Amino acid sequence: MTGDALARRVTDLLAPQVLVIAMPPVVGLLGQGWNGAAWGLMASLLCGGVPAVVIAAGVRSGRLDSHHIVERARRTGPLLAAVAAVVAALVLLVTLGAPRLLVATVTAMLVALAVTVPITLRWKISFHAAVSSGTVVVVAHVLPAVPVVAAGVLVVGLICWARVRLAHHTWPQVLAGALVGVAATWGTLAAFGLE
Repeated sequence: MTGDALARRVTDLLAPQVLVIAMPPVVGLLGQGWNGAAWGLMASLLCGGVPAVVIAAGVRSGRLDSHHIVERARRTGPLLAAVAAVVAALVLLVTLGAPRLLVATVTAMLVALAVTVPITLRWKISFHAAVSSGTVVVVAHVLPAVPVVAAGVLVVGLICWARVRLAHHTWPQVLAGALVGVAATWGTLAAFGLE
């Protein structure tokens, strides 16, 4: 497999939509058992499913270049849909009494969006890096932290390499995304007393 083929595969398999759909049920299961997994699935459907449908519709109609939205100027609509979906998920989780860890996880998504959306309107910060690094922080909360962080650094590094290799981002853009993901997620978990 060539470097470009590997970079494309990594970019697709570990895309933000994939992680946002997969992570909440897994974290819910690990943190709260099957009940937590059910709450996580609801969060996944809203936080990941709604933006994925909006992006897929944009790609099909030709308004978006791909599900990675490489062209920065085209990100605004899908990102606003993502913010609305995350807010709706958060309201539902809080109203219905979801486990604190899942409320904190979805809140961290909203905080990360609050930072990255304004940045990406002027400069193309990496959502791949932000979401993957935030995912590592959350998973490190429910599994042994040292091995999760060690493996996570390698995975996030691979994602960052892939985005730069495909010329979708520069190194400063992926590093900024990774830092925002870690800071927003760790800060949110800490604010919830889940550090």
